[in-house]
Amino acid sequence: MIGKMLGNRYEILEQIGIGGMSVVYKAKCHLLDRYVAIKVLKEDLTNDEEFIKKFRKESQAAASLSHPNIVNIYDVGYDKIDGKDIHYIVMEYINGKTLKEVITEKGKLSELEALDYSTQIAEALKHAHKNHIIHRDIKPHNIMITEDNIVKVTDFGIARAVTSSTITTTSNVLGSVHYFSPEQARGGYTDEKSDIYSLGIVMYEMLTGKVPFNGETPIGVALKHVQDEIIPPILENPNISPSFNKIILKCVQKRQSDRYQNVDELLVDLKNIYVNKNGVSSDITTDETLDMTRLIPPVSDKILNNENKNKKNNINRNTKGETHTKKKTTVVAIISAFILTSLLFVGYLQLRNSFSNDDYIVTPKLIGISEEEARKKAEDMGFELDIVDRVQSSDFEEGIIISQNVEEGVKIKPGYPIGVVISLGSENVEVPNLVNKSITEAERLLKEAGLKLGNNIDYEFHDSIPIDYVISQSIEPYTAIAPNTRVDLVISKGPEVEEAIMIQLVGENVNKAISEIKNLGLAIGDIKYESSDNYAANIVMEQSEEPGSTLKPGTKINLKVSSGPASTPPSDPNVPGGEETPGAEEFSINLTVTPFADKDETEITIIRKQDGDTSTVYTKKHKSTDGTFDIPVTGKKGAVFEVYYDGIFQYSKSIEG
Repeated sequence: MIGKMLGNRYEILEQIGIGGMSVVYKAKCHLLDRYVAIKVLKEDLTNDEEFIKKFRKESQAAASLSHPNIVNIYDVGYDKIDGKDIHYIVMEYINGKTLKEVITEKGKLSELEALDYSTQIAEALKHAHKNHIIHRDIKPHNIMITEDNIVKVTDFGIARAVTSSTITTTSNVLGSVHYFSPEQARGGYTDEKSDIYSLGIVMYEMLTGKVPFNGETPIGVALKHVQDEIIPPILENPNISPSFNKIILKCVQKRQSDRYQNVDELLVDLKNIYVNKNGVSSDITTDETLDMTRLIPPVSDKILNNENKNKKNNINRNTKGETHTKKKTTVVAIISAFILTSLLFVGYLQLRNSFSNDDYIVTPKLIGISEEEARKKAEDMGFELDIVDRVQSSDFEEGIIISQNVEEGVKIKPGYPIGVVISLGSENVEVPNLVNKSITEAERLLKEAGLKLGNNIDYEFHDSIPIDYVISQSIEPYTAIAPNTRVDLVISKGPEVEEAIMIQLVGENVNKAISEIKNLGLAIGDIKYESSDNYAANIVMEQSEEPGSTLKPGTKINLKVSSGPASTPPSDPNVPGGEETPGAEEFSINLTVTPFADKDETEITIIRKQDGDTSTVYTKKHKSTDGTFDIPVTGKKGAVFEVYYDGIFQYSKSIEG
């Protein structure tokens, strides 16, 4: 598609992205003189009626939205190029990065950054939902961040208008597996709260640097969304405020009815963080907090027994304890023991400390030390060490404590259990599928996945995979491996082309010779003109390669062409093809050229045909970064100029006078 013109208006410049249904290009709109992004439906889907229908729905849905946090849709069109059907959408071109790229570069975002981006994404979803459109594929890859930190939600590729029967069939679950909701995984009813769940996963990743669920296969990840409990993000990043932690956990509830019922409710809590000094939203009640924080890792029987024993001496100090049901008391006890963010637990310990300073232990710092060292401290100081969970972490080596549920410096009774989470080492990452991707796209996907391009890049001929696209990879797709592992690739050199056998060009007309050179898969070299009494004008006198010689494809062929006898008298200007009278007026015109965007250099050649004479008036190599520019040429009225890029004819232009 590079260099093609869609709708006689949009010039395709470069590929900037690829998705499940389409390829995205950067293009130049010559009518309005601006850059745009064009999403083109993949070629293998153009004969699929179902995909064509979805593509058109995407166009209609996205075009109905107008919001500063949603990518604008400018045009929707269809064209036919080289006999192929091209369905495309013209969109606002965003000069920035995807949120996924931002997270990959920074590891994790600050709470202020995450709060800013989350609010803008929520505003975009609010507008879409009010227009009865569910995005259904909210993920960092579909969220652009401009250079001014403005969020632009894009790719409504699977959005559709909300109806009373919005059902996702189990045979065609849509959405990205790491971010879609349990109802999408089950193939059930999807609504606005499905987008809220996905946004919750995005917020989780922004603050922790990773998604909550991972696995060896997409189906395995989907099952975790349905069955597994999410580890509260504050356990992965203790710097998260309790209020933001609660917001995320409410967004990712398994049941739709337990989440925020609409984006307006979510925006209230997000904005309250700015104005509340402690970062606790006034709209989140104690009962709601209990509902959210019950999503914790499995708790061992030993921990439950310890908490029940301490409950008798500690929880009943709260005068409201008598009125709580046994179920709520147990939940509060579990929360107090294992959720680092529980302000109730810390407040309770501080209250208990105020009663007596006798026989208390000051909690030591356990984060950053080994399990063995922590057990020795527990034995020496008289507290009990309980292992709450073991999780993978890229920040801590295996066996090192990454969090504790009682803060350093808090006074506790001897024998009181301190729960800790221990690192299993770096979390494995999933190898992306790189086959049939360009080498540029493959390198980007590896970087996003936390992997690196291998040192061994081999090139082989391939009949069906285009040049510079991946044939195979050294590690199978979807394999879980350690971060920063290098993946070697085999890249296509395109179909193997047989060598060309040079033919006799001497005695041929120069135009026919040029055509023959191209048909052989060879390139046009220098064309020089000299006067000759033995050859008529425009007849080839010499060729740089002998007839019968074996040549590699792309070899340049130089020609020496006759300009006719040195003292040919001027012909009658009234005879077609004859010369005009000496001293005829010459004119100057500009020829607009654009070097190939997908090549480092392009040789631009301009041939002038005038008065029956053909001559090369310009030949020079230009870099792709030179962009579009004009080349001035001169000639007489009726002169025709032909423009060639690397020997390939582009267009012609004549002087009208």
